[in-house]
Amino acid sequence: MGAKKTGVLIGGSGLIGGTIVNFYKTRYPDTFDIRAPSSKKMSIREEEDIRRYLADVNPDFVINAAMASLGSSGQLAYEVNYLGPVNLARAANALKIPFIHISSSATLPAGVNLREEDTLPLTADLNNYAKSKLMAELTLNRMAEREGLDYTCIRLAIVYGAHDHKIQGFHRLFFSIADESMPVLFTRKNILHSYSNARKLPFFIHHILANRADFSGRTYNFVDRNPVDLATLILTIKSYLQLSQPKEIYVPYWLANGGKKCLDILLRALRRIGMKATMPPELMFLDNFYKPQTLSAKRLEESSFVDPMPEETIFTRLPELVVYYLTRWSHENLITTFRDDFDREKSLNHIFSHNPEFLLDSVHTKGIGPFTNLPKKVN
Repeated sequence: MGAKKTGVLIGGSGLIGGTIVNFYKTRYPDTFDIRAPSSKKMSIREEEDIRRYLADVNPDFVINAAMASLGSSGQLAYEVNYLGPVNLARAANALKIPFIHISSSATLPAGVNLREEDTLPLTADLNNYAKSKLMAELTLNRMAEREGLDYTCIRLAIVYGAHDHKIQGFHRLFFSIADESMPVLFTRKNILHSYSNARKLPFFIHHILANRADFSGRTYNFVDRNPVDLATLILTIKSYLQLSQPKEIYVPYWLANGGKKCLDILLRALRRIGMKATMPPELMFLDNFYKPQTLSAKRLEESSFVDPMPEETIFTRLPELVVYYLTRWSHENLITTFRDDFDREKSLNHIFSHNPEFLLDSVHTKGIGPFTNLPKKVN
């Protein structure tokens, strides 16, 4: 057996980073050693930390899954989402090793079937998160063209999966429904978005690390093939949780945006009298609830990567995610309104009556092949 390959992963405490670390620990413990340093050991904001740590470890590849939170200040977003990845890439280039960068669909406009190159223009009025993520993509591409950087950029859409300790993105939406803090639908009918399955991502990363010639210098939209209707997803979660709300009432954008502005004024007033109050960072993406954003997966599907779970979607994962997050949020006392007597049988009856395709896909995804370790009857 050859020596273990060593990888350095930044952002190991998040949903994406944690999923990648767990993948290598459980599937390749004898051939890969993934180091996921805490910010105390190596701060992505400090160039000297990056130089020292990577020089000491001398890894075979670097993966950046770190991100500043959505509501971060301009300086924090700049240092974590832009300058940090650039310095990691410079170090990787000096060591002549691959650099895998996880980016976001926040770098893309609203629209349908968006290609990898259909990015937003870099302007001052972009929010801090989108601006810093876009800047990183632009500089990494320039480094590949001019400095010979061996990198791959993986652009994710709305991510779903277990172990999201920060409750953001899809899981923030799910939390709002479970906590019964969403009385109506803040969207329009037929608003489609792309989703990214966190569980599939490590398989892709493992593949592109083994096939650098095919994937170096390129960006890939890593999304499920079929986009998801936002209202349908919300109402499916509501049905599964046996809740009475949100009601199927669609709030027009002008009203939702007006409410957001009123809330902002109220929070400013509270801050002036010494009360700590902030706007939920997801509200900066309120427009996305009313505009579609679907990413083209054509480049991904035409590559040599084979989807390990082609039938798995946000809907087929939903039963598992519901049990996982409700259990955790209840134990952490984060949910106060959700009923303790959740009746799974009643919920399944409701879904069977109104959405049998959901249950069909769930069973198919879990597996319909022959049982293993079942002894054959000997005549």
